[in-house]
Amino acid sequence: MICVELAFSDDPRRLEARPAHRERLQALYAAGEVLAAGPWADDSGALLIFTGDRARVDQILGEDPYYTAPGVTVVSVREWSPVVGRGQPTAA
Repeated sequence: MICVELAFSDDPRRLEARPAHRERLQALYAAGEVLAAGPWADDSGALLIFTGDRARVDQILGEDPYYTAPGVTVVSVREWSPVVGRGQPTAA
């Protein structure tokens, strides 16, 4: 799994790009490529958890203009290995 952390500034242009971005996330969720996604409670940024590998996540980030919109900064893209919860490896 890959976690993407975003940071938001007060630039209002981010909000213009958000509806299309959320539609893309819904489609990716329906396709099983997003486990969860959403903003921090204070709207200072967001966390997105993708089920694919880094190459696929890089492709998704490149296809969605939201990630390069004014007011949006990709803080980190990191591989995550959960040991509890949906998506953890199964025991042999």
